[in-house]
Amino acid sequence: MQKLAILIALLASPPALAEEDRGRDLMAEALRLFMQGFMAEMEPALEDLQGFVEDLNAYHPPEILPNGDIIIRRKTPEEMGEPEGEVEL
Repeated sequence: MQKLAILIALLASPPALAEEDRGRDLMAEALRLFMQGFMAEMEPALEDLQGFVEDLNAYHPPEILPNGDIIIRRKTPEEMGEPEGEVEL
């Protein structure tokens, strides 16, 4: 959050015209630091999301029945490409 505060402070106080290039460099550096911190904090969530997406591959797309019910069928081991009888732990 400190990096975000630095970025906001840099954006809120524009540099003098003579120091425009230096100010642009500082803003770019602040943005780079902010993005590094953001990605470091988001990495665990992105890994969880990747596992979630892999879990979704175990199901067929949702089907809407004529009565309005929505069903989501699990794929069989053959459809998943796993040999029958083996259990993945």
